[in-house]
Amino acid sequence: MRAPFLLLFLSFLLTFVTTRVITRMIRAGVGPFRNNIAGGVHIHHAVPGIVLTLIGAYTSVGVGGRRPWAEVSGVLIGVGSSLILDEFALILHLQDVYWSPEGQLSVQLVALTLSGMGLALLGIDPLTSDTGFGAGHLAVAASALAHLVTLLICVRKGKYSTAALGVFLPPLAWIGAVRLARPHSTWARRRYDAARQARAQARADGLDARFGHWGLTIADLVAGRPSTPGPGPATPGP
Repeated sequence: MRAPFLLLFLSFLLTFVTTRVITRMIRAGVGPFRNNIAGGVHIHHAVPGIVLTLIGAYTSVGVGGRRPWAEVSGVLIGVGSSLILDEFALILHLQDVYWSPEGQLSVQLVALTLSGMGLALLGIDPLTSDTGFGAGHLAVAASALAHLVTLLICVRKGKYSTAALGVFLPPLAWIGAVRLARPHSTWARRRYDAARQARAQARADGLDARFGHWGLTIADLVAGRPSTPGPGPATPGP
């Protein structure tokens, strides 16, 4: 039953590429596509993504692996989850950060998801084997969890380029997690006093002067160069 998962992978990838092409065209004001606005409300593509994912998940459970519905549910889940993860940063911040630096977190998460699915398609599963779950598997699971934590810390510290590269080069994420945060990040605003904020600003200015012209070249190519500022402090709910 590898066909449903292969179709899920391909539909996920194709949907992401298509979505980014369309959003870049809308941003540039070219082509026939426009923002989906109904009654003054901007309907983000994560909304149909949630609907498609739910339909695909319910169908997958209901058909019990029967063809061709297993393949159909794989496509629905692939398309829907891709639409959701493409706007993951908006869901995380509860703000429209699609074209801000924070919005590139969505691309990083999509890349991580595609990597995981690709490994699964190749049959690489370090957590299970015929001999059961042993110490080696536990070590792999623990290291994977620790790596995820360091990636999230990098994101909280405003180090989006470090997080993007750290997905594939873990030592970069580890270094980024222990070094000073970017001065305007959520981590710095909540944890740093004036003196530490000044140190963080000085370090950020030095790094930007030395490496800032490089930017997130690959991420900008895929996600589009950020053109709006990052979100301010979140407004607490009732």
